[in-house]
Amino acid sequence: MPFSRRTILKAAGWGALAGMTGGCDDIGGIFGRMFAVPPRETTYFTPNGKFYVVNYADSAVSMSREINIEQWKLHVKGQVKTPLSLGWRDILNRDSYNQISTLMCIDTLPGGDSMGNATWRGISLKKLLQEAGADDETARDVIFRGIDGYDDSIPFKRAMQDDAMLAFLMNGEKLPKEHGFPIRLIVPGLYGIKNVKWIVEIEVYPGDHLGYWQRKGWTDDATIKVFSRIDSPGHYQTLRGPEQKFRGIAFGGPNSIGKVEISFDAGRSWNDCQIEPPMSPYSWVIWNYSWKPPKQGKFQTVVRATDTKGRLQIAEIVRPQPDGASGLHTIVAEVGTIENKSG
Repeated sequence: MPFSRRTILKAAGWGALAGMTGGCDDIGGIFGRMFAVPPRETTYFTPNGKFYVVNYADSAVSMSREINIEQWKLHVKGQVKTPLSLGWRDILNRDSYNQISTLMCIDTLPGGDSMGNATWRGISLKKLLQEAGADDETARDVIFRGIDGYDDSIPFKRAMQDDAMLAFLMNGEKLPKEHGFPIRLIVPGLYGIKNVKWIVEIEVYPGDHLGYWQRKGWTDDATIKVFSRIDSPGHYQTLRGPEQKFRGIAFGGPNSIGKVEISFDAGRSWNDCQIEPPMSPYSWVIWNYSWKPPKQGKFQTVVRATDTKGRLQIAEIVRPQPDGASGLHTIVAEVGTIENKSG
């Protein structure tokens, strides 16, 4: 049975943690090289073609291709005074806005890359619900249903915040089919399971709705945990020269990032990294650190982040189910030769 892309990413994510549990001895070194990870290019925006895709069923993408945009309708119903039925052109004719926001899969492991950052353009969910006359006294959840049969919900209070949007453009292009054409939900700070794609129905609901993954035991809260990652150098990449540049991303979910730190001694001491100013409070940040290796050898290199509310990234290694993984991304930086500047 061939490995899926997600399986490979999981193996890479756990493999990058090998240095935390196996040490830097010969056995750990052999194991580490088996799961060596090359450096990743760190860009603020993720091109549509490289943006991660995870669907709850294999049939999801094929089903999305069956959408006839001229016949497609978005229905708004439930605890509303005026149920709505909007076509594609109705959506395009509404006031729209751009928002830069990072999406992250709940299955993302420490060091994983099932996440991406894009500029989304869409319409305000809050204004749509207000136009339908949503009853804010009885409403508790807002349910989103996709043409593929997937469903999930967010609290009504969260739906009425200004950053919740129904997106139809992604990085200036029509929303790709695999990312939810014609519209998808974007709720900053919540894992991808809540950001429903291929939406055809929105229901204002008076109770607590359990979506597809909640019915299987996953979280209903889905708030993204503080996350950070070392993109370059790669795990077990041999480093040569007197100075090395470390670079990666950090993401705070519902909050922006206030601090990123890097350690070269398995977390015994920490150094502050430089953070590039983000273009949005809802996106990841890029961090950089210039390091002068003190000697040759292997260094357990760890990164951690703190959000703007002072919440430190959770160091304990926890698997994704039921509410998202935690743990600090660790790589082995193997310093080969240190050249003298004068030499």
